[in-house]
Amino acid sequence: MSEAPDRRTAIVDVAARLLKEHGPAAVTTRAVAQEAGVQAPAIYRLFGDKDGLLEAVAEHVMASFVAQKAALVETAAWAETDPIDDLRAGWNTQIDFSLANPAVFRLLSDPGRIVNSPAARNGREVLQARMHRVALTGRLRVSEARAVAVMQASGVGTIQLLLATPPEERDAGLADCMFEGVLQQILTGTPGVGDPGNTATVVAFRALAPRLDVLSPAERRLLGEWLDRALASR
Repeated sequence: MSEAPDRRTAIVDVAARLLKEHGPAAVTTRAVAQEAGVQAPAIYRLFGDKDGLLEAVAEHVMASFVAQKAALVETAAWAETDPIDDLRAGWNTQIDFSLANPAVFRLLSDPGRIVNSPAARNGREVLQARMHRVALTGRLRVSEARAVAVMQASGVGTIQLLLATPPEERDAGLADCMFEGVLQQILTGTPGVGDPGNTATVVAFRALAPRLDVLSPAERRLLGEWLDRALASR
């Protein structure tokens, strides 16, 4: 009963190593089958083709990474660490992971793949959880959804530029500079950036709305809709 799962795990592990060490071109059916000690037809039965195998590998590697990030977010919330420090730690971890796993990053940053990627979806949920903690402090000057989108877009762009630059020519301070730029766009209290209409207050209230037990579930949903509408108009 466990033979197929064990065989699948062995194949994915071998392919993941080849992908990290030598890139997608090294992940051939013949090479993976030889390294994993299986026949090539087993790979086709389990994954369909090389593209299916690469997707499985990317999901496997990314899922493990996201699980570690989720645990860190939970620990940070329990320890009541500064949400901005937690956000910065998540940014740095993502940058480091992507630079160390360029093939996985490229596979999962493909718009055609990312839409159906559970690992990418879970990764976004981790970022949303981190941003929600910031919203609860009243420091967001844009909606949580906008803040997540700005950070994610900036992160992807930063990683793509760094990967496109030879390691010896990379700007070591670029990632930090981009993160500070994101903070200026999404946080209150940054020089030269105002908060028209007290958006931060609305965002914080929206983050708290689901916790207002004094209201009925229907009332909480209605309040959420009103606040979403208010944020959408800003």
